[in-house]
Amino acid sequence: MRLRFLAPLALSLAPPLAAAEPGAGALPDLAALIECRLGYDDFMAYQPVLRDPLKAVALGWRPLPQANPFMIEYRLNAPVTVFGHASDHIAFAGDGVVAVLDLPDPRVLARDLQLETGVDTAEKALFGREVRAEETPGPDGTPGWIDSAVINASNVDSHPGKTLAGCSYSLDPPDEAEEPAAGPAPASVAAPSPAPAVPR
Repeated sequence: MRLRFLAPLALSLAPPLAAAEPGAGALPDLAALIECRLGYDDFMAYQPVLRDPLKAVALGWRPLPQANPFMIEYRLNAPVTVFGHASDHIAFAGDGVVAVLDLPDPRVLARDLQLETGVDTAEKALFGREVRAEETPGPDGTPGWIDSAVINASNVDSHPGKTLAGCSYSLDPPDEAEEPAAGPAPASVAAPSPAPAVPR
């Protein structure tokens, strides 16, 4: 099982989706997006909003000062309820979106959501669980792409006393087919053992 946690990616590089522009149709439900109940295309529908503060304001979002260089934060006019907790503070980071919850210890929510441990130290706690991985056609129409969603719960130094809980989305291309072997390896040469998987 893959665990994909929120990564500090350059949001400005995300491709625009004209059909998702506010005014051209309703955006996907924000609470459902945070709770990993939607898909990669739904997450990408919000990218035009992140690039234009005026679009965020039109949604009733108030852009907040950037306390963390990897997060774009907003205050909502009306709170959303996610994972059983209400919050009017959300953030987008790389390939994910989170609610900033008034929970001092993310371990409590991680237990409730049955998340797996990524990091658990006195300074840092990070938990996640893949809740969906579905095969779908890719952007070019080729089959075999994987649309996946991972619930995350963590803390971060820039937001002491808070838990960041939400979802990271990805659309991964199919694995390239392995080249056929030229022939059996000589008996005197042992095949190398696979390296152990180490969490990053």
